Amino acid sequence: MGYKIPGAAMDRVSLLWRLRRRARRGAVCMAFFCICMALLYALCAENSVPVTDAIFGVRARTRAQPRAHSVIKVLRGGAKPMYIDPQKLPGVIPGDPHRPIPVLSSPNHTHEGGDLPSKRKSREREPSGFLAHLLPRPFTRALETLFGGRRRGELSGKGGDAEFFGPNGPLGEVWDDEMSSSMLGSRLRRVVQNYQAMNKYGVEVSGPGGVSSRPKLSGPELLCQLKDKVEVTTLTPDLQPFSSLPWATQLPPKSLTADLGPYKSCAVVSSAGSLRYSGLGKEIDSHDAVLRFNAAPTTGYEKDVGSKTTIRLINSQVMASDDHRFLSSSLYSSGVLVAWDPAPFSADLTQWYNRTDYPIFIQYQRYRRLHPLQPFYILHPRFEWQVWQRIQDNMAEPIQRNPPSSGFLGTVLMMSLCEVVHVYEFLPSRRKTELCHYYQRFYDAACTLGAYHPLLYEKNLVKRMNQGSDRDIFTHGRITLPGFSKVNCTQAAGGSPGH
Repeated sequence: MGYKIPGAAMDRVSLLWRLRRRARRGAVCMAFFCICMALLYALCAENSVPVTDAIFGVRARTRAQPRAHSVIKVLRGGAKPMYIDPQKLPGVIPGDPHRPIPVLSSPNHTHEGGDLPSKRKSREREPSGFLAHLLPRPFTRALETLFGGRRRGELSGKGGDAEFFGPNGPLGEVWDDEMSSSMLGSRLRRVVQNYQAMNKYGVEVSGPGGVSSRPKLSGPELLCQLKDKVEVTTLTPDLQPFSSLPWATQLPPKSLTADLGPYKSCAVVSSAGSLRYSGLGKEIDSHDAVLRFNAAPTTGYEKDVGSKTTIRLINSQVMASDDHRFLSSSLYSSGVLVAWDPAPFSADLTQWYNRTDYPIFIQYQRYRRLHPLQPFYILHPRFEWQVWQRIQDNMAEPIQRNPPSSGFLGTVLMMSLCEVVHVYEFLPSRRKTELCHYYQRFYDAACTLGAYHPLLYEKNLVKRMNQGSDRDIFTHGRITLPGFSKVNCTQAAGGSPGH
């Protein structure tokens, strides 16, 4: 006869066994919950904008977004910040002021189909399978966004159209110097056309550009034209109206080109998202001088963009925005600063001084008081429009009547200081993506193809002047340009007179 466990002991054993089983189940469930939450946090932090778009639609976000994109403008002599109308920002399509449509970080349907075949194809690519039928459509779109296609530069997962930045997209492997606005998708084409119709700065178009019959110059001819027609100058204390102002002594006594250089080799490092994971940091730092733009950081990105900063070119909008902490951030306190602000096309310095886009001179004085020994120059606005005229002269269609981008201005600036200039990711490499900046999670094809600035046409010009190989562009995103001191012009460059 076997040993019998008393009933009370049996109850205790049963209770302990049940408690242990529940504890094990609880631990497994808690671990699973923590893993799910960590995964969800990582995915949402990476994809918050596209997931929101997928579930709630673009309109819900864009109605609320302008406030987040408002730039706090520093008022002349006033301490109270003022919010700028989002409609007036460079990355916003003009329209109904109550419902602006941001260009930046908007859905990247760069090839929105206007024809029925493309729509049919998009329907054929609708998600299929058990999960697609089980879950509501917004959540299937969100899952597609989270788990599909982000490294290819898509913002919204499968947009139903060919990828502009894909291997078979219109960009191809290497930038084509005959790119035009007609090759853009419908969204970006509308954006560019809107800006082409504007003339905020009173630009007076002249010269052979803007017509299909315009003569196409060779690369050496373009280099000679830039050398002869563009003068890189900065403000000095002897210029009016600054010579009569008490703070004029804060301006450098000589122009930038007289103080800096000559450098043997220079690197111009764009802020393009395709620099991420490029591994070009050591190559960039090997140059004698390195130019960076606006708020592009190096800390944490040294492997891809290097750490050396010789010159930083900043626009007046960055100087005036509280978000960039221009007066307090250590980002701007090393190297040489060069600032610029767009002036009206035909304005003299006095008119520009009284009508700047952003309060560049107020911020300049404040910064100089904090950093009196750091070299700090302001570009003469004539330089910007001379560069713009060269772009328009060599394009077969009208370009945006807005100043060139900081990227192209910085490239021309370094060509005046260096014997050879390597520009990184201004023309996209095999890593091309809709990620706007390597240090932000912002996706839009307009950052590469242009909206406010005539970026599309600037890239065409740079591609024609490139003296490196297409392989360099494809592999490293690197173009090679000679400095003006090394350009040998045996005859006068073609084109219209400089502005």
